[in-house]
Amino acid sequence: MARWVLSECGVKPLPRIYPQPSRNGIASKTFMVSEIRQPLLASKAHVLRSSLGLSTRGKSWALNVSAPVRVASIDEDNEKERVDGINGVEDEGDFDPAAAPPFRLADIRAAIPKHCWVKDPWKSMSYVVRDVVVVFGLAAVAAYFNNWVVWPLYWFAQGTMFWALFVLGHDCGHGSFSNDPKLNSVVGHILHSSILVPYHGWRISHRTHHQNHGHVENDESWHPLSEKIYRSLDKATRTLRFTLPFPMLAYPVYLWSRSPGKKGSHFDPNSDLFVPSERNDIITSTACWTAMLALLGCLSVVMGPLQILKLYGIPYLMFVMWLDAVTYLHHHGHEDKLPWYRGEEWSYLRGGLTTLDRDYGWINNIHHDIGTHVIHHLFPQIPHYHLIEATEATKPVLGKYYREPEKSWPLPFHLLGVLVKSLRKDHFVSDSGDIVYYQTDPDLS
Repeated sequence: MARWVLSECGVKPLPRIYPQPSRNGIASKTFMVSEIRQPLLASKAHVLRSSLGLSTRGKSWALNVSAPVRVASIDEDNEKERVDGINGVEDEGDFDPAAAPPFRLADIRAAIPKHCWVKDPWKSMSYVVRDVVVVFGLAAVAAYFNNWVVWPLYWFAQGTMFWALFVLGHDCGHGSFSNDPKLNSVVGHILHSSILVPYHGWRISHRTHHQNHGHVENDESWHPLSEKIYRSLDKATRTLRFTLPFPMLAYPVYLWSRSPGKKGSHFDPNSDLFVPSERNDIITSTACWTAMLALLGCLSVVMGPLQILKLYGIPYLMFVMWLDAVTYLHHHGHEDKLPWYRGEEWSYLRGGLTTLDRDYGWINNIHHDIGTHVIHHLFPQIPHYHLIEATEATKPVLGKYYREPEKSWPLPFHLLGVLVKSLRKDHFVSDSGDIVYYQTDPDLS
Protein backbone atom coordinates (compact mmCIF):
# COMPACT_ATOMS: atom_id res chain seq x y z
CA MET A 1 0.00 0.00 0.00
CA ALA A 2 2.75 2.46 0.98
CA ARG A 3 4.55 1.79 -2.27
CA TRP A 4 1.41 2.55 -4.23
CA VAL A 5 0.56 5.70 -2.32
CA LEU A 6 4.00 7.14 -2.77
CA SER A 7 3.92 6.41 -6.45
CA GLU A 8 2.00 8.90 -8.47
CA CYS A 9 -1.13 6.99 -9.24
CA GLY A 10 -1.70 3.34 -8.24
CA VAL A 11 -1.69 0.44 -5.78
CA LYS A 12 0.16 -1.96 -7.99
CA PRO A 13 1.23 -2.19 -11.61
CA LEU A 14 -2.01 -1.96 -13.52
CA PRO A 15 -2.84 -3.49 -16.86
CA ARG A 16 -2.12 -1.13 -19.70
CA ILE A 17 -5.39 0.01 -21.22
CA TYR A 18 -3.94 2.16 -23.95
CA PRO A 19 -1.31 1.30 -26.54
CA GLN A 20 2.21 1.64 -25.24
CA PRO A 21 3.86 4.69 -26.80
CA SER A 22 7.25 4.44 -28.38
CA ARG A 23 10.20 4.83 -26.05
CA ASN A 24 10.37 8.52 -26.70
CA GLY A 25 6.80 8.70 -25.55
CA ILE A 26 5.02 9.66 -28.77
CA ALA A 27 2.81 7.12 -30.41
CA SER A 28 2.88 8.78 -33.78
CA LYS A 29 6.01 9.29 -35.78
CA THR A 30 8.40 11.93 -34.42
CA PHE A 31 11.92 12.97 -35.01
CA MET A 32 14.55 14.86 -33.09
CA VAL A 33 15.23 18.35 -34.29
CA SER A 34 18.18 20.60 -33.75
CA GLU A 35 16.90 24.15 -33.85
CA ILE A 36 13.86 26.13 -34.90
CA ARG A 37 15.25 28.58 -37.41
CA GLN A 38 12.47 29.39 -39.85
CA PRO A 39 8.71 29.78 -39.62
CA LEU A 40 6.70 26.70 -40.43
CA LEU A 41 5.33 26.52 -43.95
CA ALA A 42 1.55 26.57 -44.28
CA SER A 43 1.74 23.66 -46.64
CA LYS A 44 0.18 20.39 -45.53
CA ALA A 45 3.54 18.70 -45.91
CA HIS A 46 5.55 21.08 -43.74
CA VAL A 47 7.86 19.67 -41.13
CA LEU A 48 8.63 21.23 -37.77
CA ARG A 49 12.38 21.16 -37.31
CA SER A 50 12.47 22.80 -33.92
CA SER A 51 15.23 22.38 -31.50
CA LEU A 52 14.42 21.38 -28.02
CA GLY A 53 17.81 19.93 -27.13
CA LEU A 54 21.41 19.25 -28.05
CA SER A 55 23.22 16.33 -29.54
CA THR A 56 26.75 15.63 -30.74
CA ARG A 57 28.27 13.31 -33.24
CA GLY A 58 28.79 9.86 -31.91
CA LYS A 59 27.75 9.64 -28.28
CA SER A 60 24.71 11.68 -27.30
CA TRP A 61 25.12 13.37 -23.93
CA ALA A 62 22.44 16.00 -23.83
CA LEU A 63 18.69 15.99 -23.77
CA ASN A 64 16.91 16.20 -27.07
CA VAL A 65 13.26 17.09 -26.92
CA SER A 66 11.30 16.34 -30.04
CA ALA A 67 8.19 17.90 -31.42
CA PRO A 68 5.68 16.14 -33.66
CA VAL A 69 6.73 15.65 -37.25
CA ARG A 70 3.73 17.57 -38.41
CA VAL A 71 1.95 20.51 -36.80
CA ALA A 72 -1.36 21.53 -38.27
CA SER A 73 -1.55 24.93 -39.91
CA ILE A 74 -3.81 27.63 -38.55
CA ASP A 75 -6.42 26.99 -41.20
CA GLU A 76 -6.39 23.25 -40.54
CA ASP A 77 -6.79 23.80 -36.82
CA ASN A 78 -9.71 26.13 -37.37
CA GLU A 79 -11.38 23.73 -39.81
CA LYS A 80 -11.01 20.68 -37.56
CA GLU A 81 -14.31 19.67 -35.98
CA ARG A 82 -14.43 19.81 -32.22
CA VAL A 83 -15.12 16.58 -30.36
CA ASP A 84 -18.75 16.26 -29.25
CA GLY A 85 -19.39 16.15 -25.54
CA ILE A 86 -16.13 17.32 -24.00
CA ASN A 87 -15.91 15.54 -20.66
CA GLY A 88 -15.73 17.23 -17.31
CA VAL A 89 -16.53 20.86 -18.15
CA GLU A 90 -19.29 23.00 -19.58
CA ASP A 91 -18.98 25.98 -21.91
CA GLU A 92 -18.58 28.91 -19.54
CA GLY A 93 -17.55 31.79 -21.78
CA ASP A 94 -16.15 33.04 -25.04
CA PHE A 95 -12.60 31.79 -24.49
CA ASP A 96 -12.12 28.06 -24.71
CA PRO A 97 -8.68 26.96 -23.46
CA ALA A 98 -9.07 23.71 -25.42
CA ALA A 99 -9.55 25.50 -28.74
CA ALA A 100 -6.70 25.21 -31.22
CA PRO A 101 -4.60 28.38 -30.80
CA PRO A 102 -4.52 30.94 -33.64
CA PHE A 103 -0.71 30.91 -33.67
CA ARG A 104 2.07 28.44 -34.29
CA LEU A 105 5.09 27.35 -32.30
CA ALA A 106 7.26 29.30 -34.74
CA ASP A 107 5.27 32.47 -34.02
CA ILE A 108 6.07 32.16 -30.32
CA ARG A 109 9.70 31.51 -31.04
CA ALA A 110 9.95 34.49 -33.35
CA ALA A 111 8.82 36.79 -30.53
CA ILE A 112 11.68 35.73 -28.25
CA PRO A 113 14.74 38.02 -28.44
CA LYS A 114 17.73 36.31 -30.02
CA HIS A 115 19.97 36.83 -27.01
CA CYS A 116 17.57 34.76 -24.87
CA TRP A 117 18.81 31.67 -26.68
CA VAL A 118 22.45 32.35 -25.81
CA LYS A 119 23.94 30.04 -23.15
CA ASP A 120 26.74 31.45 -21.03
CA PRO A 121 28.63 28.60 -19.30
CA TRP A 122 30.44 31.01 -16.99
CA LYS A 123 27.17 32.49 -15.82
CA SER A 124 25.70 29.03 -15.39
CA MET A 125 28.72 27.92 -13.37
CA SER A 126 28.43 31.01 -11.18
CA TYR A 127 25.00 29.79 -10.07
CA VAL A 128 26.48 26.39 -9.27
CA VAL A 129 29.24 27.97 -7.17
CA ARG A 130 26.71 30.19 -5.40
CA ASP A 131 24.43 27.29 -4.51
CA VAL A 132 27.22 24.95 -3.40
CA VAL A 133 28.71 27.64 -1.14
CA VAL A 134 25.31 28.23 0.44
CA VAL A 135 24.73 24.49 0.95
CA PHE A 136 28.03 23.99 2.78
CA GLY A 137 27.60 27.27 4.69
CA LEU A 138 24.18 26.25 5.97
CA ALA A 139 25.48 22.86 7.05
CA ALA A 140 28.41 24.43 8.89
CA VAL A 141 26.18 26.89 10.74
CA ALA A 142 23.66 24.22 11.74
CA ALA A 143 26.40 21.85 12.94
CA TYR A 144 28.06 24.66 14.91
CA PHE A 145 24.95 25.74 16.83
CA ASN A 146 23.44 22.23 16.97
CA ASN A 147 20.26 23.17 18.80
CA TRP A 148 16.58 22.57 18.18
CA VAL A 149 15.86 26.21 17.44
CA VAL A 150 18.24 26.20 14.48
CA TRP A 151 17.56 22.74 13.08
CA PRO A 152 14.01 23.34 11.76
CA LEU A 153 15.15 26.54 10.04
CA TYR A 154 18.09 24.67 8.59
CA TRP A 155 15.93 21.83 7.28
CA PHE A 156 13.68 24.20 5.35
CA ALA A 157 16.58 26.29 4.01
CA GLN A 158 18.78 23.34 3.09
CA GLY A 159 15.92 21.39 1.53
CA THR A 160 15.21 24.44 -0.62
CA MET A 161 18.87 24.59 -1.65
CA PHE A 162 18.87 20.89 -2.56
CA TRP A 163 15.91 21.73 -4.79
CA ALA A 164 17.93 24.59 -6.32
CA LEU A 165 20.78 22.17 -7.07
CA PHE A 166 18.27 19.87 -8.74
CA VAL A 167 17.05 22.69 -11.01
CA LEU A 168 20.60 23.42 -12.17
CA GLY A 169 21.13 19.73 -12.91
CA HIS A 170 17.77 19.78 -14.70
CA ASP A 171 19.15 22.58 -16.92
CA CYS A 172 22.16 20.41 -17.69
CA GLY A 173 19.81 17.65 -18.79
CA HIS A 174 18.01 19.99 -21.16
CA GLY A 175 21.26 21.34 -22.58
CA SER A 176 20.37 24.86 -21.46
CA PHE A 177 23.32 25.00 -19.06
CA SER A 178 25.89 25.33 -21.85
CA ASN A 179 26.60 24.33 -25.43
CA ASP A 180 29.17 21.78 -24.25
CA PRO A 181 27.44 18.40 -23.84
CA LYS A 182 30.30 16.95 -21.79
CA LEU A 183 30.27 19.89 -19.39
CA ASN A 184 26.52 19.49 -19.03
CA SER A 185 26.91 15.80 -18.28
CA VAL A 186 29.72 16.23 -15.73
CA VAL A 187 28.03 19.07 -13.84
CA GLY A 188 24.65 17.32 -14.06
CA HIS A 189 26.08 14.12 -12.59
CA ILE A 190 27.76 15.95 -9.71
CA LEU A 191 24.68 17.98 -8.82
CA HIS A 192 22.10 15.24 -9.19
CA SER A 193 24.15 12.46 -7.61
CA SER A 194 24.72 14.68 -4.56
CA ILE A 195 20.95 14.66 -3.95
CA LEU A 196 20.44 10.99 -4.91
CA VAL A 197 19.03 11.53 -8.40
CA PRO A 198 20.29 9.29 -11.26
CA TYR A 199 21.19 11.96 -13.80
CA HIS A 200 20.81 10.17 -17.12
CA GLY A 201 17.90 8.01 -16.00
CA TRP A 202 15.92 11.03 -14.90
CA ARG A 203 17.05 13.10 -17.91
CA ILE A 204 15.64 10.55 -20.34
CA SER A 205 12.29 10.14 -18.57
CA HIS A 206 11.99 13.92 -18.27
CA ARG A 207 12.50 14.13 -22.01
CA THR A 208 9.41 11.93 -22.40
CA HIS A 209 7.48 14.30 -20.13
CA HIS A 210 8.34 17.30 -22.30
CA GLN A 211 7.62 15.46 -25.51
CA ASN A 212 4.15 14.47 -24.30
CA HIS A 213 3.08 17.27 -21.97
CA GLY A 214 -0.68 17.43 -21.63
CA HIS A 215 -1.32 13.93 -23.02
CA VAL A 216 -3.54 11.78 -20.79
CA GLU A 217 -1.71 8.49 -21.30
CA ASN A 218 1.69 9.38 -22.77
CA ASP A 219 2.78 12.10 -20.37
CA GLU A 220 5.37 10.82 -17.92
CA SER A 221 4.72 12.70 -14.68
CA TRP A 222 1.57 13.74 -12.85
CA HIS A 223 -0.69 12.64 -15.68
CA PRO A 224 -4.33 12.03 -14.65
CA LEU A 225 -5.96 8.75 -13.71
CA SER A 226 -8.60 7.50 -16.09
CA GLU A 227 -12.00 6.92 -14.49
CA LYS A 228 -11.73 3.15 -15.02
CA ILE A 229 -8.47 2.95 -13.11
CA TYR A 230 -9.72 5.33 -10.44
CA ARG A 231 -12.89 3.30 -9.80
CA SER A 232 -10.84 0.13 -9.49
CA LEU A 233 -9.06 1.47 -6.39
CA ASP A 234 -10.23 0.75 -2.89
CA LYS A 235 -11.47 3.67 -0.83
CA ALA A 236 -8.45 3.78 1.49
CA THR A 237 -6.09 4.00 -1.47
CA ARG A 238 -8.11 6.76 -3.10
CA THR A 239 -8.08 8.72 0.15
CA LEU A 240 -4.34 8.40 0.70
CA ARG A 241 -3.59 9.15 -2.95
CA PHE A 242 -5.14 12.60 -2.59
CA THR A 243 -4.23 13.38 1.02
CA LEU A 244 -1.15 15.36 2.01
CA PRO A 245 1.66 14.65 2.63
CA PHE A 246 1.63 11.31 0.79
CA PRO A 247 1.51 12.61 -2.81
CA MET A 248 4.43 14.92 -1.99
CA LEU A 249 6.67 11.95 -1.17
CA ALA A 250 6.25 10.24 -4.53
CA TYR A 251 9.54 11.06 -6.24
CA PRO A 252 11.95 8.47 -4.76
CA VAL A 253 9.50 5.64 -5.46
CA TYR A 254 8.86 6.99 -8.95
CA LEU A 255 12.59 6.71 -9.66
CA TRP A 256 12.51 3.05 -8.72
CA SER A 257 9.25 1.95 -10.30
CA ARG A 258 7.85 4.75 -12.44
CA SER A 259 4.13 5.52 -12.51
CA PRO A 260 1.41 2.85 -12.36
CA GLY A 261 0.69 1.32 -15.75
CA LYS A 262 4.23 2.15 -16.89
CA LYS A 263 7.07 -0.31 -16.50
CA GLY A 264 10.71 0.36 -15.80
CA SER A 265 13.18 1.78 -13.32
CA HIS A 266 15.46 4.79 -13.70
CA PHE A 267 18.32 2.64 -12.41
CA ASP A 268 17.90 -0.33 -14.75
CA PRO A 269 19.67 -0.08 -18.14
CA ASN A 270 17.31 -2.76 -19.48
CA SER A 271 14.22 -0.75 -18.53
CA ASP A 272 11.54 0.11 -21.08
CA LEU A 273 12.50 3.73 -20.52
CA PHE A 274 15.75 3.34 -22.42
CA VAL A 275 17.09 2.13 -25.75
CA PRO A 276 20.22 -0.04 -26.00
CA SER A 277 22.42 2.90 -27.00
CA GLU A 278 21.67 4.54 -23.63
CA ARG A 279 22.75 1.53 -21.59
CA ASN A 280 26.20 2.90 -20.67
CA ASP A 281 24.71 6.23 -19.67
CA ILE A 282 22.33 4.54 -17.23
CA ILE A 283 25.12 2.38 -15.79
CA THR A 284 27.25 5.49 -15.26
CA SER A 285 24.47 7.41 -13.51
CA THR A 286 23.52 4.45 -11.33
CA ALA A 287 27.17 4.03 -10.32
CA CYS A 288 27.37 7.71 -9.33
CA TRP A 289 24.15 7.40 -7.35
CA THR A 290 25.53 4.31 -5.57
CA ALA A 291 28.78 6.11 -4.78
CA MET A 292 26.85 8.93 -3.13
CA LEU A 293 24.87 6.46 -1.07
CA ALA A 294 28.13 4.79 0.02
CA LEU A 295 29.58 8.19 0.96
CA LEU A 296 26.56 8.89 3.16
CA GLY A 297 27.04 5.50 4.80
CA CYS A 298 30.68 6.27 5.56
CA LEU A 299 29.78 9.69 6.96
CA SER A 300 27.18 8.03 9.19
CA VAL A 301 29.91 5.84 10.66
CA VAL A 302 32.23 8.81 11.21
CA MET A 303 29.71 11.44 12.37
CA GLY A 304 26.88 9.24 13.62
CA PRO A 305 23.63 8.38 11.84
CA LEU A 306 21.59 10.94 13.79
CA GLN A 307 23.86 13.77 12.69
CA ILE A 308 23.64 12.69 9.04
CA LEU A 309 19.88 12.42 9.36
CA LYS A 310 19.75 16.01 10.61
CA LEU A 311 22.29 17.39 8.15
CA TYR A 312 21.20 15.45 5.04
CA GLY A 313 18.24 13.10 5.53
CA ILE A 314 15.56 15.59 6.56
CA PRO A 315 16.68 18.24 4.02
CA TYR A 316 16.47 15.51 1.38
CA LEU A 317 12.83 14.87 2.30
CA MET A 318 12.17 18.61 2.15
CA PHE A 319 13.73 18.66 -1.32
CA VAL A 320 11.46 15.81 -2.42
CA MET A 321 8.43 17.76 -1.21
CA TRP A 322 9.58 20.83 -3.13
CA LEU A 323 10.06 18.79 -6.27
CA ASP A 324 6.70 17.02 -6.09
CA ALA A 325 4.78 20.17 -5.15
CA VAL A 326 6.31 22.37 -7.83
CA THR A 327 5.99 19.83 -10.63
CA TYR A 328 2.38 19.11 -9.62
CA LEU A 329 1.40 22.78 -9.48
CA HIS A 330 2.85 23.48 -12.92
CA HIS A 331 0.24 21.14 -14.39
CA HIS A 332 -2.65 21.32 -11.90
CA GLY A 333 -4.65 23.65 -9.74
CA HIS A 334 -5.63 26.57 -11.96
CA GLU A 335 -8.90 28.26 -10.99
CA ASP A 336 -10.24 27.44 -14.47
CA LYS A 337 -10.31 23.86 -15.61
CA LEU A 338 -7.61 23.13 -18.17
CA PRO A 339 -7.79 20.43 -20.82
CA TRP A 340 -5.90 17.17 -21.20
CA TYR A 341 -5.66 15.61 -24.64
CA ARG A 342 -5.63 12.31 -26.47
CA GLY A 343 -5.43 11.19 -30.07
CA GLU A 344 -5.49 13.71 -32.90
CA GLU A 345 -6.48 16.58 -30.61
CA TRP A 346 -3.10 16.46 -28.89
CA SER A 347 -0.19 18.41 -30.30
CA TYR A 348 3.09 19.55 -28.83
CA LEU A 349 1.91 23.16 -28.81
CA ARG A 350 -1.56 22.54 -27.35
CA GLY A 351 -0.14 20.28 -24.66
CA GLY A 352 2.49 22.83 -23.73
CA LEU A 353 -0.09 25.59 -23.39
CA THR A 354 -1.78 23.68 -20.56
CA THR A 355 1.25 24.21 -18.31
CA LEU A 356 1.18 26.97 -15.69
CA ASP A 357 3.55 29.64 -14.44
CA ARG A 358 3.75 30.07 -10.66
CA ASP A 359 5.11 32.89 -8.50
CA TYR A 360 7.16 31.72 -5.51
CA GLY A 361 8.11 35.11 -4.08
CA TRP A 362 11.64 35.17 -2.66
CA ILE A 363 12.11 31.57 -3.74
CA ASN A 364 11.97 32.53 -7.45
CA ASN A 365 15.61 33.55 -7.56
CA ILE A 366 16.73 30.76 -5.24
CA HIS A 367 15.30 28.02 -7.45
CA HIS A 368 16.34 29.72 -10.68
CA ASP A 369 12.96 30.94 -11.91
CA ILE A 370 11.64 27.44 -12.54
CA GLY A 371 8.18 28.90 -11.91
CA THR A 372 8.42 30.54 -15.34
CA HIS A 373 7.26 27.27 -16.76
CA VAL A 374 5.21 27.74 -19.94
CA ILE A 375 8.06 28.98 -22.12
CA HIS A 376 10.40 26.50 -20.48
CA HIS A 377 8.10 23.64 -21.48
CA LEU A 378 7.83 24.81 -25.06
CA PHE A 379 11.51 25.74 -25.45
CA PRO A 380 13.53 23.95 -22.75
CA GLN A 381 16.84 24.93 -24.34
CA ILE A 382 16.43 28.55 -23.13
CA PRO A 383 18.69 29.20 -20.08
CA HIS A 384 16.82 29.83 -16.86
CA TYR A 385 18.25 33.37 -16.54
CA HIS A 386 16.46 34.37 -19.79
CA LEU A 387 13.07 32.77 -19.07
CA ILE A 388 11.42 35.85 -17.55
CA GLU A 389 12.39 38.09 -20.46
CA ALA A 390 11.37 35.44 -22.98
CA THR A 391 8.01 35.03 -21.26
CA GLU A 392 7.30 38.77 -21.29
CA ALA A 393 8.17 38.94 -24.99
CA THR A 394 5.75 36.14 -25.90
CA LYS A 395 2.71 37.31 -23.93
CA PRO A 396 1.30 39.35 -26.84
CA VAL A 397 1.42 36.21 -29.00
CA LEU A 398 0.02 33.86 -26.37
CA GLY A 399 -2.85 36.16 -25.37
CA LYS A 400 -5.40 34.35 -23.17
CA TYR A 401 -3.51 31.09 -23.56
CA TYR A 402 -1.05 32.52 -21.05
CA ARG A 403 -2.42 32.54 -17.51
CA GLU A 404 -0.83 35.19 -15.32
CA PRO A 405 0.30 33.63 -12.03
CA GLU A 406 -1.07 34.88 -8.73
CA LYS A 407 1.42 37.18 -7.06
CA SER A 408 3.11 35.71 -4.03
CA TRP A 409 4.08 37.04 -0.64
CA PRO A 410 7.78 36.67 0.18
CA LEU A 411 7.09 32.98 0.86
CA PRO A 412 4.55 31.16 -1.38
CA PHE A 413 2.16 30.01 1.34
CA HIS A 414 -0.79 30.72 -0.98
CA LEU A 415 0.26 27.75 -3.12
CA LEU A 416 -0.37 25.36 -0.24
CA GLY A 417 -4.06 26.25 -0.48
CA VAL A 418 -3.98 25.78 -4.25
CA LEU A 419 -2.37 22.37 -3.80
CA VAL A 420 -4.91 21.20 -1.21
CA LYS A 421 -7.83 22.45 -3.31
CA SER A 422 -6.58 20.66 -6.41
CA LEU A 423 -6.06 17.38 -4.57
CA ARG A 424 -9.65 17.63 -3.33
CA LYS A 425 -11.20 18.09 -6.77
CA ASP A 426 -8.81 16.83 -9.49
CA HIS A 427 -9.34 13.08 -9.21
CA PHE A 428 -9.80 11.50 -12.65
CA VAL A 429 -10.65 12.08 -16.29
CA SER A 430 -13.08 10.29 -18.55
CA ASP A 431 -12.02 7.06 -20.24
CA SER A 432 -13.21 8.39 -23.59
CA GLY A 433 -12.86 11.63 -25.51
CA ASP A 434 -9.85 13.33 -27.03
CA ILE A 435 -10.34 16.47 -24.94
CA VAL A 436 -11.05 15.80 -21.28
CA TYR A 437 -11.02 17.66 -17.99
CA TYR A 438 -10.49 16.59 -14.41
CA GLN A 439 -13.60 15.44 -12.61
CA THR A 440 -14.31 15.18 -8.90
CA ASP A 441 -15.34 12.20 -6.84
CA PRO A 442 -17.97 13.69 -4.47
CA ASP A 443 -17.42 10.87 -1.97
CA LEU A 444 -13.74 11.74 -1.72
CA SER A 445 -13.99 15.52 -1.84
